Amino acid sequence: MTEKIKKRVLVVDDTESIRIVMVTFLKTAGYEVATASDGDECFLMVPSFQPDLILLDIMMPGIHGFDVLKQLKSDPNTSHIGIIICSAKDYIPEKYLAIQHSAFAYITKPFSHDELLAAVGEYFSISHTSITVSVPVAEKEQFAVSLDSRRPYIRFWGTRGSIPVSGAAYIRHGGNTPCLEINDGHSTVIIDAGTGIRELGLKLMSEPNQPLHLFIGHTHWDHIQGFPFFVPAHRQGTSLTVYGASGFGKDLRSIFSGQLDADYFPVQLHDLPSTIIFHEMKENPIVLDTLNMNWCYVHHQGATVGFKFALNGKVIVYITDNEFLKGYCGAPDVELIPPEKLALYSNLIQFISNADVMISESQYTNEEYAKKIGWGHTSLSNGCLLCKLGNVKRWVITHHDPMHTDEFLDNKLFLTRQILESIGYPIPVSDAVDGMTEYF
Repeated sequence: MTEKIKKRVLVVDDTESIRIVMVTFLKTAGYEVATASDGDECFLMVPSFQPDLILLDIMMPGIHGFDVLKQLKSDPNTSHIGIIICSAKDYIPEKYLAIQHSAFAYITKPFSHDELLAAVGEYFSISHTSITVSVPVAEKEQFAVSLDSRRPYIRFWGTRGSIPVSGAAYIRHGGNTPCLEINDGHSTVIIDAGTGIRELGLKLMSEPNQPLHLFIGHTHWDHIQGFPFFVPAHRQGTSLTVYGASGFGKDLRSIFSGQLDADYFPVQLHDLPSTIIFHEMKENPIVLDTLNMNWCYVHHQGATVGFKFALNGKVIVYITDNEFLKGYCGAPDVELIPPEKLALYSNLIQFISNADVMISESQYTNEEYAKKIGWGHTSLSNGCLLCKLGNVKRWVITHHDPMHTDEFLDNKLFLTRQILESIGYPIPVSDAVDGMTEYF
C-alpha cells in the first residue's frame, strides 16, 4: 500500500514564538513543515524544501514580505507555489495588494488554531483561484470615549505682541494680539483684550449669558485694541467687570472711555447697553466663585502685572510683557549675574515658583535683544534662565514678535530647547498659537 505523501508547508516569520506556534498547529494536522526567519532565508529554503504552500509574514527585516511574494510569483520555477499572507496589518490596502500579486489568502494575527488550519485546508482542497479577504469590523465591545467639555480649560485667542499680523507666513501661529480665555466650569475669565477678544466674543454670544471678568495685564494698545469689537459688551444684559492694577497714568474707565472716543469709534462707552464695572485691583488674590486670581507687578513700562491661578489642581502663570534681567546679554548662568541685580527680580521668581505651566514671553532672540534693551521684553536665553530659577515644570511661549514668521518661530523654538538643555533644565516647551486649547 502506497504511503500518502504529506503536503509541505514553509512558515516564513521573523518572530520565533509565532513560528513555533504555527509549526505545532501544522504538524499536529499532518503537514510537513519547515521554517524561515526572513525573506533571504525563504529564497534559500524553497529549492531544497520545495514547499506546496508558504505562510508568509510581510513585516520582516531585510526583504519586505510583499517583495518576496512578487518575486516568487514572477519566477516560472516558483509561481505554482501557493502563498497565504499571515500579518498583523489588518488593512484593506494590504489585502488588495495581496490579491493583485496572486496570494491565495490573507489572514490576520493573532489567529486561532482553527483559523490557520481552515485557510491551509482550503488551499489544498479547492481550486487555486480564490482568495479569502475579510473586511475588518469593530469588536463587539467597542471602547467609546468622548471629550468631557465640562473640564476646566484655557484657550488662546491671541498670541502675537505689539500689532496684529496676517498673511501666509503667519497662518500656523496666528496673528491676533493677546487674549486668553479661562474656564473653570463656573466662571468665564478673560486676560487681555487684544484683537483675539473679537473672536472670543462671537463664541460667547452663542452661549448662555453669564457674568464676564476681564483682567488687563497693562493698557498698552496691543492688550486693549480689540475691546471695541467685543460684541458681548454691545449686548443688553451682559455683566462685565474689568480689572486692572493701579499705577496707570489714567484710571481704567478713562482709558477705555478714551479708546471709544467719538473721534476714534462710532459707539461711546456710555452708549454700550451692557453693565460694565471697572475694578482697581487692590486685594490679592481676587476671588471669583471657585477661581482665585493672584497677581504681581512685573518689569515692563507702566503698571504691568502677571497673573496666577489654578485649574484642577494645576498652577498656571500668565505673564506676557516682562523684561527679565533688563540689560543683561551674557550667558544664562546665575553665577555670572551680580546678586544685587538678581535680587530685583526675587518677587517675580517667587511668584512663578513651582508653577505647573508658565505662559510667558521671550519675544526677542539674543541678537535682537541687544538692540532693544529697555523695550520691556525678555531675551530668549534670559527667559530660559527664568524658567530654571522659578523651577517651572512646563513653558508655553506667547506674545510672539510681529516680525517672526511661522518658520522663524519654529527655529526659535528649537533654539529654546537647545538652550534649556545646555543649562541642565530640559523642560517641555512649546509655542502658543491662536485657537490652541488646553484642558486640565
